[in-house]
Amino acid sequence: MSVGRLPAKSALMTLTPLFITHLYSASLTDEAGWQALNTDLEAACMQVGEDDEAGQAWCENNGYDGYTSYASLNDLETRATAFATLKDKLDAHAAQFAEEATLDLKGARLVMDSFWINILNPYAAHSGHIHPHSVLSGTYYVKTPEGAGALKLEDPRLPLMMNAPAPLKQAPESQQQFVYRQPQPGQIMMWESWLRHEVTANHGEDLRISISFNYSLAD
Repeated sequence: MSVGRLPAKSALMTLTPLFITHLYSASLTDEAGWQALNTDLEAACMQVGEDDEAGQAWCENNGYDGYTSYASLNDLETRATAFATLKDKLDAHAAQFAEEATLDLKGARLVMDSFWINILNPYAAHSGHIHPHSVLSGTYYVKTPEGAGALKLEDPRLPLMMNAPAPLKQAPESQQQFVYRQPQPGQIMMWESWLRHEVTANHGEDLRISISFNYSLAD
């Protein structure tokens, strides 16, 4: 049975968006000294990657095409001044995100509890995942060559949609099931840790370098 003609629009008819998912985006590029900081971060990431034998072994054993310090280091901010400087900036942005998203922290503090390097080789990707036991997660982008993989965010309701029709291609971004963001150097992206996300394949001819983080609550 086909659906009948659409009714005439009425001032009494409403369509209300509910249950908003937040993506926080900011950039450090307008700050004094950003370029020098980013250059230092790139050099520090490469140096840590060269020195971290445990991380290299983990990547080889787990099929990570590149280097990540996620499973090997938990003291990144002590290894170079640039990492400590970035952490201070991220702390401020995490607090801003919580305020803008009207999160009720009930008097607790957001504390960075993990901080790690990601270096993806050309054609490498990072499959979909969430960050359990954390509140906020995100990434600072150090180097994103032309063709570098995008951040892909997934509608968290997707497993519940059953036979729901997909949105039209021209539907607003807020109604799409997947949203893509092509990051730029100096950009920070942050989201609540339950939001499933991934990095699409790096089609650039150079390394894609980023620094990721998680925040949890502490008294």
